[in-house]
Amino acid sequence: MRKVLLLALGSFALGLDAYVMAGLLPAIADDTGTTVALAGQLVTAFTLAYAVSAPLFASLLGGRRPRAALIGSLTVFTVANGLTALAPGFALLLAARVAAGAGAGLYAALSTAAASTMVPAARRGRALALVMGGMSTGTVLGVPLGVLLAEHTGWRATLWLLTALGAAALAGLLVLLPPMPPEPQVPVRDRLAAVVDRRVAPVVGVSFLAAVASLGLYTYLAPVLEATGGVHGVTPYLWAWGLGGVLGSAAIGPLMDRAGRVAALITTVLVLVAGAEALLPVLAPHPVAAGLALLVWGAGGWALQVPQQHRLLELRPDRGPVVLALNGSALYLGSAVGSAVGGVALSAGLAPRTLPWAAAAVAALGLAGHALATGRAARADGPRPTVALPSTLGDHEHS
Repeated sequence: MRKVLLLALGSFALGLDAYVMAGLLPAIADDTGTTVALAGQLVTAFTLAYAVSAPLFASLLGGRRPRAALIGSLTVFTVANGLTALAPGFALLLAARVAAGAGAGLYAALSTAAASTMVPAARRGRALALVMGGMSTGTVLGVPLGVLLAEHTGWRATLWLLTALGAAALAGLLVLLPPMPPEPQVPVRDRLAAVVDRRVAPVVGVSFLAAVASLGLYTYLAPVLEATGGVHGVTPYLWAWGLGGVLGSAAIGPLMDRAGRVAALITTVLVLVAGAEALLPVLAPHPVAAGLALLVWGAGGWALQVPQQHRLLELRPDRGPVVLALNGSALYLGSAVGSAVGGVALSAGLAPRTLPWAAAAVAALGLAGHALATGRAARADGPRPTVALPSTLGDHEHS
């Protein structure tokens, strides 16, 4: 598992990079002579590059050696963050964010696929949880620390921290990551067909809806708590949500390996997320109860993707990087859509207290989609043994 930890270090940098920019926008706007609204397009550029490039490049690079693609994607991500720190003007800054998002999207897909092949099938859940846990920890712990660093030393220092994290992970992979056999050569057209695969699309759709419900609502947590509970200091509640994310990411892998009922776990997690969000407006006036709701919501929101990834790998073990990249794209698009729709709703005069109920309804829609897809798959396939991905490294590489 030590090699998986190296992959998780890169994911930590990804999680930090994906969300820390939102906290740096005022400083970036002042430094580059733009408005905060225009600086916000840096987040959009990263997100869209991530979402579009992940499945596209995972498809185009199929048949190449995974080790080289992993190292190449992390190199692009690291260099792009260095260019972001050095960028003298907004145009180069925007281009650097596009490159960073493209590298991040490809690395996220390839690292989860690689982690699943580095361990025996019985420990695959733990390996996937480690990589996802790196991203959630980067978001939960790294973002506040990155913003704090920027407040004392400037926003460019935070980007240099990101560059250093990426370089450390890159050096570790160069030294310790063993060669991995390439996937069999498959035409690009056949690889891209995974995007519209009737087994894959419903699973990815659930990930999209879950991201709309969870990450989209998180963007507006401050106005929601202020409107429903008179909360003005939102930081402790953000930490409660974040702590839940770390705990959920850490616990879901071993739980999945032991229980083995992936579809049932997804159902349970979606129920918890929908319930916690629906109760938030009622519990907001009570700090402890609201904190517990946020803890459950954060745990469920971050835990969900591990069984989702596992399910995709079972459905299409021959297209692992592609379907995982597609799932990653769904997460980022869901986050962007949730934030955009929430912003439009508030601008149109919708009361902030209604946002958690709307998010809970979207999570319930994801739950219904999951139930339909699971039932359809069961009827189509009947009882069948779990598909185990073959390890490409051999038993002597398991560590």
